[in-house]
Amino acid sequence: MIWDQLTSEQLHGLDRSIPVLLVVAATEQHGPHLPLATDRLIGEFFSKKLHEAVPDHLLILPAVAVGCSDHHMGFAGTLSLSHDSFRNQVRDIIRSVIRHGFQKIILLNSHGGNQAVGQVLLEQLGHAYPDVHFVMTTWWRVAMKRLYEITETGPGGVGHAGEFETSLMLLIAPHLVVKENIYPKTNRPTFPWAEGDMLRGAGASYFRNMKAMTVTGVFGDPTAALEEKGRQITDAVIAALQEIVEDLYRMKQ
Repeated sequence: MIWDQLTSEQLHGLDRSIPVLLVVAATEQHGPHLPLATDRLIGEFFSKKLHEAVPDHLLILPAVAVGCSDHHMGFAGTLSLSHDSFRNQVRDIIRSVIRHGFQKIILLNSHGGNQAVGQVLLEQLGHAYPDVHFVMTTWWRVAMKRLYEITETGPGGVGHAGEFETSLMLLIAPHLVVKENIYPKTNRPTFPWAEGDMLRGAGASYFRNMKAMTVTGVFGDPTAALEEKGRQITDAVIAALQEIVEDLYRMKQ
């Protein structure tokens, strides 16, 4: 069920054991070949596919389309919220949901810059509402084991606008992919302990903005992207998310 496609009366009549999902995304540069809406489109695509799999066991909120993207501001078109603004916006949406009686909340993140602040938000909400069940996950984290089997680019290849995001966009909105602008990996290396990507964490956090990391705004290798790979990624992510939804749905209040 889609939150804003229901009438107030229809929503009032819903079973409050249904989990409510909020996509948190971003509007930011994704190199010369992907649109600014990439993170939102991917997050909404996954929520749509998840809804198709469990239509009666999930209620989907309107996505938060702008996230924490200050590290991308060196590239034109990026929009960004401060950490405080992001936390306040998401928290206020969730507080509204809780006031309507729902007590199972899933935050589905599709932007790397939202992960740390999202975890802080999760802990704050958890302390403020001890009777509410909160889950936060990022799509490439929830199905990591299967995604390792899909990637073909090696360390540093599965990153921002790289192999996976480009594969998904070839599946979701191929008309928005500027294929002639897909270039090999342009990551600028630093230290072995600071190198990582979506699937391979670094040993330490070393802050660099995207201009310092890559001249094109792409971190990863989009030349390995395929529409079929996008389908495989989707199947893996939806299977993992469906397990979360079903476990929460069956959980007693």
